[in-house]
Amino acid sequence: MKEPPPIYRPLLTGHASVVWPALPAPPAARLAAMLRQLDDSQWWTPGQHLGQQLRQATALLHHAYRQLPFYRDRLAEAGFVPGKPVTPAVWARIPVLTRSELQQAGTALVSPEVPDSHGGRYEISSSGSTGRPVKAQGTQLVQFMWDALTLREHVWHRRDFGATLAAIRSYPQGEADFPKGARAPIWGRSMRGLYATGPSVMLSVASRTEEQADWLQRVQPDYLLTYPSALSELLVHCRDRGISFPKLRELRTLSELLPPETRRLARDVWGLRIVDLYSTQENGYLAFQCPQHDHYHVQSEAVLLEVLDAAGRPCRPGEVGQVVVTQLLNFAMPMIRYAVGDLAEAGPPCPCGRGLPVLARIHGRVRNLLVYPDGRKARPRTIEMWEDGVLAIRQMQIVQHALDDIEIKLVTAHPFSTAEEALVHERFRQCCGHAFPTRITYHREIPRGPGGKFEDFRSELAARG
Repeated sequence: MKEPPPIYRPLLTGHASVVWPALPAPPAARLAAMLRQLDDSQWWTPGQHLGQQLRQATALLHHAYRQLPFYRDRLAEAGFVPGKPVTPAVWARIPVLTRSELQQAGTALVSPEVPDSHGGRYEISSSGSTGRPVKAQGTQLVQFMWDALTLREHVWHRRDFGATLAAIRSYPQGEADFPKGARAPIWGRSMRGLYATGPSVMLSVASRTEEQADWLQRVQPDYLLTYPSALSELLVHCRDRGISFPKLRELRTLSELLPPETRRLARDVWGLRIVDLYSTQENGYLAFQCPQHDHYHVQSEAVLLEVLDAAGRPCRPGEVGQVVVTQLLNFAMPMIRYAVGDLAEAGPPCPCGRGLPVLARIHGRVRNLLVYPDGRKARPRTIEMWEDGVLAIRQMQIVQHALDDIEIKLVTAHPFSTAEEALVHERFRQCCGHAFPTRITYHREIPRGPGGKFEDFRSELAARG
């Protein structure tokens, strides 16, 4: 008899006398039921998804109209009538909510009341990498959907729940510091009472790259979750020193833009594929990487995600536009058609057969785009400047202050020679395809931003534009 795949380790049972089939105890039974629905809905057609999203959006708009004066005029002017279904035409007329509007509105977007079935509230705060964090609220229902989608992503990628999961990311000071890190008996809250798992181990991303490599050699995980910037530095460090992790099966990334060059580096150094997650603090999961491809599937059961061009029209496959998101289950602080600040490329239907919308590529924050003298914007391939190890760069960050002022911040073992600095300048010009004026500054350390994120490139011009 063929053994079942590792993903189907026995469920934890809610009845001590029943070993199999498993009878999960509440609230795990509710989570199992949601996971079963998600297994079905992923195969719906795009039209079926949109129909159900608009039904849920109607309920959300009705709630926002009654509870929040901020939305009343916006919705009325768009043609929304309480009690009537939202049509695609009405939805398209609702103004996009900008980040600055969200910040200025503050508590004017917080609902005085939420349905009892949504559970208690909790506070959400974005990383505030622009210097002004976004404050939001969610409910237990929002957290429940987060857990269900976490399970979906694990199941999609057929992970062995009996294995060891490692995470190198932001943690409160003292909670997962080097050299010990932290350890938990299961993979996380979403597994509790439902799946039996192996342990999870955690390390603060504030640790140095060599410390991360040392810790990984000691814990020997099967899966590693971290930020793309930390992974790039780790891959180069381990390649140059011949460090490998024989047990490691998969690399997972989150929070930051994942450059294609990092995917290639992971294949070249460790022979591993990267599985990326797209999410924001205030809206939760937005899209998961397809199990068969490198592009992303929007999590339409939780969010209505649009990719819009400069005129506010939906982008066609291959076109790049701004990402506009509506979290369909957040009645505590509705963020209706919220522009999260990212750019993405719309994709065609996926050959895997899932009807969930496709994002071909996520281009990241607008502020991470280099502004050229002719007005065009593009993401520079900065990793190509140092990934081959010819330049002994420990850390690098590039900031465009003006069209004629680009600062290249470096952390190196020693100040570079004139020849090495000339190579840095030349490599930047090669990676961006233009002879920008550049200057080099040296630093002992380039700190990560709030939430542990690191921006290897930032344009102050793009942020203002």
